[in-house]
Amino acid sequence: MDQQPSPLPADFQSRYGGAAPAVEPPVNAVLETMLGHRSVRAYLPDALAPGVLETLVAAAQSAPTSSNLQAWSVVAVEDPDRKGRLADLSNSQRFIRQAPLFLCWVADLSRLTRLGEAHQRKLEGLDYLESFMVALVDAALAAQNCVVAAESLGLGTVYVGALRHHPEKVAAELNLPPNAFAAFGLAVGHPDPAVPGAVKPRLPQSLVLHREQYGITDEGTAIAGYDKALGDFSQAVGMGQQDWTQRMISRVGTAAALSGRDRMKDALTALGFGLK
Repeated sequence: MDQQPSPLPADFQSRYGGAAPAVEPPVNAVLETMLGHRSVRAYLPDALAPGVLETLVAAAQSAPTSSNLQAWSVVAVEDPDRKGRLADLSNSQRFIRQAPLFLCWVADLSRLTRLGEAHQRKLEGLDYLESFMVALVDAALAAQNCVVAAESLGLGTVYVGALRHHPEKVAAELNLPPNAFAAFGLAVGHPDPAVPGAVKPRLPQSLVLHREQYGITDEGTAIAGYDKALGDFSQAVGMGQQDWTQRMISRVGTAAALSGRDRMKDALTALGFGLK
């Protein structure tokens, strides 16, 4: 008697809007946590348990880091007034105020700058775009480790790119030194069960997975299918019929759509980065 293949894990299927790759994926608790990720934008007022923040940072510090530079920092914000001011600088997103913890992830070359100063050395490499890119990647890798750790503890999270709307004002609020840039925020807290989230479909793997060399085959057809999947998802969660194509054209179609972030190079220069 032929064995029937095991059904795909629900979140593996949901991640692709029902059009997951025809494989039998391995399953474990870590993968279940990652595949079940969803953005949480409604939180209970409950504080995090003692030791959770430190554990999340330890998980973040367990992420890979280029050449062990560890060119990132994180500012943990719990003060309601400061969270409120950061929310005002981040498109007035309510959940920043709701969440008991708001983490500001910093691409941080300032520590290395101070290290050079302490040893009477000008660290010329810090003045180049490559060093800023390393710091930015380091911060992103650390933050994502933090997200997986938080969700493994039953907490909810959501990234906040709007923290970049006003880089200089955010730097002043956080008392950042020169050569430090708050790249994005992360709300962390207990999800409000009255506002459940859902696994949002991503682009089909045929558009993002390239074997050996980059290839473009049937891209239009695949995007059309994804437009329908995302549109159906948006309709189901009460966001109206919004497909990916129109969202992307709206999001990056004009400089104005960047909501002030079109001046990012000038802002980074003002914050002390060389970017040569």
